[in-house]
Amino acid sequence: MGRINPVVITDAGPIIHLDELRCMDLLADFGRVLVPETVWLEVERHRPLALKPENDWLLRQSPKQHSAVVSALTPLYSLHAGEQEALHLCIEFGDCLLLTDDTAARLAAKSLNIAAHGTLGLLIRAIRRQSLTKAEVLALLNAIPKQTTLHVRPALLREVISNVEASSG
Repeated sequence: MGRINPVVITDAGPIIHLDELRCMDLLADFGRVLVPETVWLEVERHRPLALKPENDWLLRQSPKQHSAVVSALTPLYSLHAGEQEALHLCIEFGDCLLLTDDTAARLAAKSLNIAAHGTLGLLIRAIRRQSLTKAEVLALLNAIPKQTTLHVRPALLREVISNVEASSG
């Protein structure tokens, strides 16, 4: 049986995209979020203000060991260094949640039985957690193409928006 509060490990995408949407506080809801060293440096390069000191729930963490299975999956899924480090940390901690917007990293996580969510899932979660209203989430979802660097298929985004509109949240 998993822990009530699994360890949360993030790739760069969700940090960058939530910061672009000005809703980094959605990550604070997890209590603490581990950020692999390579991911930290990537965010520092592309979106340094996301790592401001008041976001003290973002914790820089390097994996203590590298998993052979993650190393084996790396060429199969063309995983980047940050995604690899995040998956190594997931293996190290066991019961965890991986935050990533990268399709290949999500597929690799699935093959390792690691739960994974992306920016869209975090926005929808905010409705369930009552961190944001349905109207606020719909406004953020509609802002994604104009306000963020998140690459999402337009049809998928339309489907998510339609599902949120139809929900009772």
